[in-house]
Amino acid sequence: MNDSATERPRTGALRARAARLPRWWALPACAALGALAGAGYGVLHTPQYTATSYVIAVPQGQSDPATALGFAQAYGRVATQLAVLGDAQVAAGMSATELQKSVQVATSPDAPMIAVSASSDRPAEAAITANAVARSLASSANHAKDSTRVKLLAFSRAVRPTEPTSLSTGVSVLVGGCAGGLLGGLALLVRPRGREEEAAGAAAVPGPASGLVRSNA
Repeated sequence: MNDSATERPRTGALRARAARLPRWWALPACAALGALAGAGYGVLHTPQYTATSYVIAVPQGQSDPATALGFAQAYGRVATQLAVLGDAQVAAGMSATELQKSVQVATSPDAPMIAVSASSDRPAEAAITANAVARSLASSANHAKDSTRVKLLAFSRAVRPTEPTSLSTGVSVLVGGCAGGLLGGLALLVRPRGREEEAAGAAAVPGPASGLVRSNA
């Protein structure tokens, strides 16, 4: 009984202190929590490195550049298929599933170029993987060069990246702080009005018009 009786005044005091806080206190608090979460992510997250290898489609014989551009976009769509990644598995030392997760392929609507990018927490592995997939793609496509009249050639080999492409700790803190501040602002918008604010609003409303008429009479 004594413990419960003592706990009630403490709870009431905490509620009173919370009520005395300014209405905008959630904004800096959420921003600070977001920055702290961003700092934790930046410290614990393993940096990722990305290397990119380029392959170009070259028209053969009487084939025109438009045909090469079309085949480049088509080959870019199938570059991460299991049939294409067969030769790259041995060179990269990964399974086809791992290659599909770490490799991204992009094409250009204006140039017959295919960009093969690989990401890894080890710079050398990223470059090896990108070059392996690019070679496998060119080898697979060149099996049908006699019928397609288009040949894939290595344009630029991937080199070992020197800087990570993932977010740094400073950027993570900034992003976390901005996200926390945004959530704090939304919390202020949807926060229900307190009793004191409702009472102040009710006191500011003028009385009915009938009361004014009686006083004039």
